[in-house]
Amino acid sequence: MNAWQEYKKKLGETRPWDVINPDQPKVPKEEAGRRMTICNSCDRFIKITTQCKECGCIMKLKTTLEKATCPLQKW
Repeated sequence: MNAWQEYKKKLGETRPWDVINPDQPKVPKEEAGRRMTICNSCDRFIKITTQCKECGCIMKLKTTLEKATCPLQKW
């Protein structure tokens, strides 16, 4: 598997532009907060940028998407 394929696999079904698509279902604020709490305690989380070292996503945004998943299967 090349680097691009590996990156896409870690993203799961979501893509970065999904956060600006009004047709993409979002989770309730409580669920997004629960996911962010998990991310904040993860050693693969970059606190300054709120990015995940595994998928490169900005987790403040990704955690709001209903179809989004953690690449480490934590949520």
